[in-house]
Formats: sequence, structure tokens, C-alpha cells
Amino acid sequence: MADGNSTKTLRQDSILLRMHQDAKAIFQAGLKAVDPWDAIFRHCHCDDGRHLQVGEKIYDLAAVERLLVVGAGKATAAMAQAMENLLGDRISDGLISVKYHHTAPLKRIETVEAGHPVPDASGVAAARRIFDLVQSAGEKDLVIVLLSGGGSALLPLPWDGITLEEKQEASHLLISSGATIHEINAVRKHISAIKGGRLSQAAAPSATVALILSDVVGDNLDVIASGPTVPDASTFDQCRQIIERYDLAARLPKSVFAHIQKGVAGETPETPKPALQSWSYVQNLIIGSNLEAIMAARQHAVTLGYNTLILSSRLEGETRVVAQVHGAIAREILAVGHPLPAPACLLSGGETTVTLKGNGLGGRNQEFALAAGLDIEGSENVVVLSGGTDGTDGPTDAAGALADATTAQRARAAGLDIDRYLDNNDAYPLFKKLGDLLVTGPTRTNVMDLRVVLVRAPDL
Repeated sequence: MADGNSTKTLRQDSILLRMHQDAKAIFQAGLKAVDPWDAIFRHCHCDDGRHLQVGEKIYDLAAVERLLVVGAGKATAAMAQAMENLLGDRISDGLISVKYHHTAPLKRIETVEAGHPVPDASGVAAARRIFDLVQSAGEKDLVIVLLSGGGSALLPLPWDGITLEEKQEASHLLISSGATIHEINAVRKHISAIKGGRLSQAAAPSATVALILSDVVGDNLDVIASGPTVPDASTFDQCRQIIERYDLAARLPKSVFAHIQKGVAGETPETPKPALQSWSYVQNLIIGSNLEAIMAARQHAVTLGYNTLILSSRLEGETRVVAQVHGAIAREILAVGHPLPAPACLLSGGETTVTLKGNGLGGRNQEFALAAGLDIEGSENVVVLSGGTDGTDGPTDAAGALADATTAQRARAAGLDIDRYLDNNDAYPLFKKLGDLLVTGPTRTNVMDLRVVLVRAPDL
């Protein structure tokens, strides 16, 4: 007959198992809400076969001579499938650029697989063909642009005279220098032939509709995929100031620095500005976002009986620090029932950053779970899930991982030094050995990360 401690251990395992299952179900509910197919059909309608309604805007397809569909991103194949189902043989031509192995069966829209997160020659060739296709559009044509996370890497088209390698070197130098994402994007747009509004500029005067799954904090249109269909407010002169600010003039590839200098001198055309042309022919519509995923996750958590609080859909910062904050809130719920009583579910989204110090295998979500697992060690009935909504966390086959109050203890019992794994940015093999990886496969969507923290009252 089991003693009291054994009975409690068995009961505790059962509770944690159920909480793990609940966390996965809540995460899946968030994914379902931003499924590209569903997102297209929520925002686009063609009920009478003649009029295409996109958001509040209606397009008369009878007046359209050619309907072109182009796009780039990890979720674009699924978006293109939905467009083919919606518009069928009304689509005259199309081409999308997707991450390798992120394809879907298509009949009228061609798919090119390309490199992500590191752009490659296949991506450059696809971007050139997309640019040429939209440039061929006339006044009576309609161009539909499908954009999702990864679109920037999958739509690389350096300005003439700049190679892909030189563009990548410039980006790496800016990132390493400590430049902000807005400063990096300003330079990226100015050394690209397709970003910063240049794609929609090439399509003019045809009507252009951009359907966008947002993978950036705040859903800024000019940041998603570096804004190929959105006017750019930054200037060559600002790019020059950024280069000076971070002392990069002597280290940038000569072609890049020369291009910026020509732009400052007015010898190279600026990116399209909001005030310099009419943008009435362009409709940009976000059809899915991190907040939508979190709201759906919240609803499912409520149906499972959890008191639920959304912390934010815009969390950024160092992964380990953000993980410790989540752990601290979980421990406060256990201790005093604040900011909400157990059973509780905390939800957050956004995209954190990992400062690499080791050479291990993992990603920001697995590192988040591992850091949280250390923080909540010994706290009964706490489960943390952190996952990328695209199904990929770093260079691994996992979307993320789950941790609970026993993670650190179980790791040590298996002879695993959890601190060493964390210091080496090596969360993947540890979670694989513990059986706590979150593996979804490619989800065909991408709206940043979703984190779920579940807390139940201690089992006395």
C-alpha cells in the first residue's frame, strides 16, 4: 500500500500532466485563430462571383483585365491556397516565395522555395520575377500581395550594384553595432529595390491589395517584411546619420556606402514617401496578429476553467529576464492570489531576444521555458509553455518547450546540469531528454510567439 508521500506524488504527476495538456490546448486555440485560410475568408468575400470585397473595400472583377497574386513569407502558401479557392480561374498569373518545405498544392500560382532566415540566390530570383510581374500590371489590372512573417528574407532584391552578400554584411554590421530595429530597417529599405514601398510603386497605376499576417510587435505596416507596399518615411540622409552614429563608414561594403552617398546627393531615387504620391490605389490590411491569437487562447483558457489575464501582446527584451518576470507573477499568484486567483492562466505574446553566449541548440522559446523552469522550481502546480506560432524555434524542429515546477529536479535526476545547458544556450537537447519539447511541425502561420503560464492551488 502506498504511503502518503507516494500518493501525493502520483496525484501531483496527474495534475501536472493535465496542466501540460491544457497549456498545449490553449496554445493550439491561439494558432487556430490565425490560420491563414480562415484569416483570408474572414476578411475577403466573393459571394456573387463578380465583386471581391476586401475589408470594407469592394473591387469589380468584371472591370479587371488581369488579376495577379504575388507574395512572400512562411505562411504565404496557405494564404495563396485560400485565394485560389476564393478566386479560381479569375487569377491570371501569380508567384510566391516561401521557406523551404513550407509549400502547399497550388494550381494557378507558382511557388518558389527559398532561404530563411538567411536569404539565398533562389529568393533573389523569386523577388526579381515578382517585381517584374507587378511592374507589368496595367491600369485595369488588380495586384494582390500576400505577406507574412519571413517575408523580408524571402523577398531579397538588392539595389543594382549591391550583391546579396554585401547587403547581408551591412545588415550584420548594423545588428552587431547595437542599432535599433528601426535604424536597421531604414538602411535595409534604402539598399533594396523592392522594400520600403517600391513593390507597390512598381505596380502603379494598378490597384494593389496587400493582405498581411503580422509578425512584428505593434503591427507596424512599414516594418512587416520591410514594408514593400507601404510608403517609407525614412531618408538617405537619415541612413547616413545612422552609419556615422555607429562608426560604420569604413566597415560597410564599399558598394553599400557608395549607394547611400549617391542617395544623399540626390543621384539615386528615394524610397516612395507618403506625401510624394497618391497611395489611394493601395489597400493594406492586416488579417491576423499576435493579439488575435492571444484573445482566442484566452477564450479557450476560460472554457477550461482558468481565471485568465493577458499581460501583453507586445513583450520584448532579454528572454531570461522576461521569463523570470512570468515566473515571479506565477509565484505571487500561489502566495497571495494576486493579480488573480488560481486556477490562473497568464498569456503573453511578442518576441524576446536571446544574447548568445554559447554554441548550443535551441531558440528563444526553449530558452524562455528553461529559464522559467529554474525560476519556478519547487512551486507546486505551475506549468509554463512558450512557443513560436510558426512551429519553428531557432534552428530546431521544435516550436518551443514546456517547463514546470519539477523540470529542474527531473533534469538533475537525469544527470543533466541545467545551469550549464542554459549558459550554453542549449535548451533543445535537455528538453528532448525530458520529453518536454513542443513539436507542432510547420503551422503555416506566423504571428510571433505565444506564452502560456498555468497556476493551480497547491494540492494539500
